[in-house]
Amino acid sequence: MSTETLIWVAVVIAAVAALSAVGYVVLQQQRRHRLRERFGPEYERAVRESESRREAEQELRAREQRYAELDIKPLDKESRDAYAAKWTAVQERFVDAPGFAVTEADQLVTAVMAQRGYPTEGFEERLSVLSVDHSRTLDHYRRAHEISGRAVRRQASTEELRQAMVHYRALFEDLLAVPDTRDAAVPAQRVNDDTPVRPAGDREDRTAPAVREARGDVEADGSVRREQYAGGRPADRDPRGR
Repeated sequence: MSTETLIWVAVVIAAVAALSAVGYVVLQQQRRHRLRERFGPEYERAVRESESRREAEQELRAREQRYAELDIKPLDKESRDAYAAKWTAVQERFVDAPGFAVTEADQLVTAVMAQRGYPTEGFEERLSVLSVDHSRTLDHYRRAHEISGRAVRRQASTEELRQAMVHYRALFEDLLAVPDTRDAAVPAQRVNDDTPVRPAGDREDRTAPAVREARGDVEADGSVRREQYAGGRPADRDPRGR
């Protein structure tokens, strides 16, 4: 074989190797983009809590595999309406028994998860599976769970209990939402204790846009209450949020 032929063979081999490397990089980027799109803020959390990005992505793919093995199904309209009515009753009890209402809210969220086919044993396992399809409201669930735990020990204030109700409601509505409309109902956003949350079930949020955009607060019943200001600071309010 001539020297010229050997050179051409080497060039072809180098070109194939370069194309393979480029293809591998592109494939990895596509997989990473897909994971980021699906897991949202949970992707970055997994990276922070893992030794490497590769390890984090392997864990997220493992979650997808566990999720695929489950029989996850949406609720029918009758069930959604029934759960929405139960949530309304829980909110009404918050006024007189906030700690008890938060415990009920946690139990109601767990009941919806069970009916939809999600595992309910172990909080970390619940988080793992929920992260596949409800990543944008998972931080709400974490914060609600943390406050609920302190409430059992009577170490949570009324304001913190109110926040727990708001956080539970975010995941509750995400679980109740029809799959095709869930992303519109619960936009990706940073968890904020004062973020208004739409009413449960199929009921329409009739709050005026101007009021929703104004600086306000969220009552335990999910309504937006506009703060009254005095001297540049919110006026004092009743501990129950009224």
